[in-house]
Amino acid sequence: MALTDFTIVRRSITGRLFSSVVTIATVAVAVALMLVLISMRHAGRAAFERGSGNMHLIVSRDPSPLVAVLNGIFYANPPQRPIAWREYLAIIDRFPLEFAVPTQQGDSWRGYPVLATNTDFFTQFRPDPVTPWKCSSGRWFNKELEVVIGAAAARETGVRLGEKLVLTHGVSLSESAREAMLAAGQPVMEPHVHTEYQFEVVGILEPTGSAHDRALFISLESTWILHAHDRRVAENPSATLCTNADITEEDRKITGIYLRLPTRAGSDTPANLPVVFDQLRRDTSITVASPSKQIEQLFRIVSNIDQVFLGLAAVVLLSSGVGIMLALYNSMAQRRRQIAVLRVLGASRSRVLGLILTESAVLGLLGAITGVAVAFVGNQAVAAIMKARLGLLIQPTPPPEFVMPLILATVVLASLAGVVPGVMAYKTSVVRNLKPIG
Repeated sequence: MALTDFTIVRRSITGRLFSSVVTIATVAVAVALMLVLISMRHAGRAAFERGSGNMHLIVSRDPSPLVAVLNGIFYANPPQRPIAWREYLAIIDRFPLEFAVPTQQGDSWRGYPVLATNTDFFTQFRPDPVTPWKCSSGRWFNKELEVVIGAAAARETGVRLGEKLVLTHGVSLSESAREAMLAAGQPVMEPHVHTEYQFEVVGILEPTGSAHDRALFISLESTWILHAHDRRVAENPSATLCTNADITEEDRKITGIYLRLPTRAGSDTPANLPVVFDQLRRDTSITVASPSKQIEQLFRIVSNIDQVFLGLAAVVLLSSGVGIMLALYNSMAQRRRQIAVLRVLGASRSRVLGLILTESAVLGLLGAITGVAVAFVGNQAVAAIMKARLGLLIQPTPPPEFVMPLILATVVLASLAGVVPGVMAYKTSVVRNLKPIG
């Protein structure tokens, strides 16, 4: 029964199993590294754009525009310098606005950030510009001491409608962080827990794919009551619980404002955006940021690092091509007799050359396919780390327009790597290599 070319190539690869596996793994690492970098860059940018949603500007007192975006939209850290309510009213009275959503940060629950706002946050602002907020169960808050839970926070904690929660002033420590500090002998400074006030869970949000999925949302009046209570207890330790009537003008503070300007139909860029931006920036006591521009700037910085890693991945890929060439080249000494036998059985020189090139291409193809699978696992691992450490929900998927060209390029590179061993096989002498052994 005549051997087919496929059978010959398969037996050649399995006959040198260790060398073949190492070669395939080297190619897979390079392909996976490239795909993970490209996937994470695309997914990360999409996640940032989803979080900023349909706002045009964000106003805060953070030290820089980029910090304002990271803190105010992605909950990197609670802003430290507040904006008085009267200042908020003065700002929104200066310009025609489609919405001006006030936000206040500083509290948390089990390590999840709490955002105090009003219902315009749900009805006007959209973290995904084309998808409005929706509740998977329940409703928005409509009075004090009610809380709405983001989809990721609800899923990870198992909280249900009707449960009672107590919030923490500042960022509460997770169990793992507390244990790590204790193990290191560091003092554990627990923030103040507002045990006096219980919040009822009245709504659980549907996922948006943004950092807001890991947050909890309460009314501004609720957070003002908590802080008014802290103020009164500091003045009089036996003070009773506060209500909305006890809130003073000094208690009414926020940490950020989401602004959107009116736009023409079919356009998302208002004509007066530069004018409003310039006029707001004249007030040096506040920081004004365009989320889209800050995200673009952030990824411009990151792209420089991406190019370095992509360059390293390209070098690894080229090295894997050299590895394929060396693996086949080193095997030629043991395979000359086999090649001579094939020649005697009727295989032409060109067929022998084609077998070597095919084997090289198959190694590259197997490595590329394995790399795609490794990239899928790697993407999921990096996405989990980004969610745990930064609260950023990303959905990394290799861009289809990049995957197939990369696989094709890998196969072509592997085929080129087989040229030198193939030429050696092409020139193999039949007479010399069929002499009796020993």
